[in-house]
Amino acid sequence: MTHAQMIQIDNSTKNDRLYIAFDLSNAKWKLAFGNGIKKRQKTIPAGDLPGLMEEIAKAKHRFKMGDDVQIYSCYEAGRDGFWIHRFLESEGIHSVVVDSSSIEVNRRFRRAKSDRIDADKLLTMLIRYINGEQKLWSVLHIPTVEQEDVRRLDREIERLKKERTAHTNRIRSLLVLHGIQLGVGRSFLKKLEEVTQWNGEELPQQVKKEILREYERYGVIQDQLKVLESEKKEILASGSRPAKKVLGLQNLKGIGPVSSWVLVYEYFGWRDFKNVKQVGGASGLTPTPYDSGGSEKEQGISKAGNRRVRSVMIEVAWYWVRYQPQSSLSRWFMERFGTGGKRMRKIGIVALARKLLVALWKYLEKGLVPEGAILKNLV
Repeated sequence: MTHAQMIQIDNSTKNDRLYIAFDLSNAKWKLAFGNGIKKRQKTIPAGDLPGLMEEIAKAKHRFKMGDDVQIYSCYEAGRDGFWIHRFLESEGIHSVVVDSSSIEVNRRFRRAKSDRIDADKLLTMLIRYINGEQKLWSVLHIPTVEQEDVRRLDREIERLKKERTAHTNRIRSLLVLHGIQLGVGRSFLKKLEEVTQWNGEELPQQVKKEILREYERYGVIQDQLKVLESEKKEILASGSRPAKKVLGLQNLKGIGPVSSWVLVYEYFGWRDFKNVKQVGGASGLTPTPYDSGGSEKEQGISKAGNRRVRSVMIEVAWYWVRYQPQSSLSRWFMERFGTGGKRMRKIGIVALARKLLVALWKYLEKGLVPEGAILKNLV
């Protein structure tokens, strides 16, 4: 290639776009700037938005770009969530948030790793992605603030239930230490005053006080759960489009209020799927075969999607077989896996979960009831 041709390429590309890759950490942000040919890196304190805009202005000046140049940025999804993406978009910067597990890495046994190297790698991949390599990595679908906010409700309930279980297990463990079996319920305090140790003596004072404190925390969680459940009922009564989808799923036998809420607000309520492949792929329920040379095996599902949806769909699939035995999906499962062993049925239920997820998507979006399924309002 001649020098004149190099100059022509340089003049046609270097001022076309500004690329920015973020390597985020708690204390600092490593910024990698590029125009497709030249690169520069800068470090700013984490969350320093004025400093970020100042560095962007300096990068434009360094690369001899105009104020109206198109800017593209990327960063890995993590603890910072999507607020950085929303800020960048508000400033007219095209931002993509990338699934970190989809980023290609060097396969050497020992490879160098630093913030500078990571930022440079992200910048290189961003340039490749913007210039046509759309399957280079997985870009996340960003929910709106409202869509993200409503998901907090069920996630908090899930966390509180785990904390409640921890308190009840602790109380029971303290009682078992003294030979007492007592369940934790409404009349727990009354029964606690009546129980005695194996020798007829009362519980030691410090143990009893600890149990009472644990039960007090248990009570706080119970009260909070009641408030959150009331909020969920208010949302369902609002008549919003996602709320109608939740109630629509509950109309199918085998799908209850918990699973229907998760499926809608974590998945169907804010994602616009174009085809069945996207429905299965975003859930992580798609198979991952390994077929290379003379080696051919199945590696299991990808687990690349929403873990809550994946977990719920496995439960729903088991309930579907039980409460929708005449549906075509249940009959398919029984013919293929019903006579197999425990391991075979576990493999089969994952396949059923994937098929059922697609069927539920068609039911919500197109009104197609799964073949042979029973609706509760028709029973």
